[in-house]
Amino acid sequence: MNQLWTVYLGGEIHSDWREQIRIGSEAAGLPIEFLAPVTDHAASDRCGVEILGEEPSSFWTDHQGASVNAMRTRTFIGRSDIVVIRFGEQYRQWNAAFDAGQAAAMGKPLIILHPESHDHALKEVDAAANAVARTPEQVIGLIRYVIEGSLG
Repeated sequence: MNQLWTVYLGGEIHSDWREQIRIGSEAAGLPIEFLAPVTDHAASDRCGVEILGEEPSSFWTDHQGASVNAMRTRTFIGRSDIVVIRFGEQYRQWNAAFDAGQAAAMGKPLIILHPESHDHALKEVDAAANAVARTPEQVIGLIRYVIEGSLG
C-alpha cells in the first residue's frame, strides 16, 4: 500500500519510547506520519493559563490545561489510522487511560504498550485493545503487519 498512515503515540511522556518507534518504523521503511501530545510536561500543564490567563487556584489551572490539551488529543486521535497508548512504570497515568478510552469509543485500532506488571490494573483497557505490546519493537512489528501484511 502506498497510503501514508497516521499513528498517534499517546500516554507516558517520561521516556524515549516514541523515538524508538519512530526510528524503528523509519528503518523498516513504513509510510507513517506520527502524531503525539505535547511531551514538555511544564508546557502541557501551563498551556491554559499561558494562553488564557492565570487562574486563582491550582484546580482551575489544571482544569484549563487539561481542556486545552484535550482539543489536541481528541483531534489527533480522530485523524489517526492507529492509536498506540503507553503506560509507563513511574506514574499513575489517568490521561493515558482516558486517551485509550477515547480511541476505543471512536472505533480506532488500538495498541496498548505496558510492562507485564500492569496487567491486572489495566485489564479493562487491555480488553478494549486490538493488541497489548510489551516493547516498542513489538509495536513496530504490529504496525508493519497492519500496513504491509508481512512479518518483517
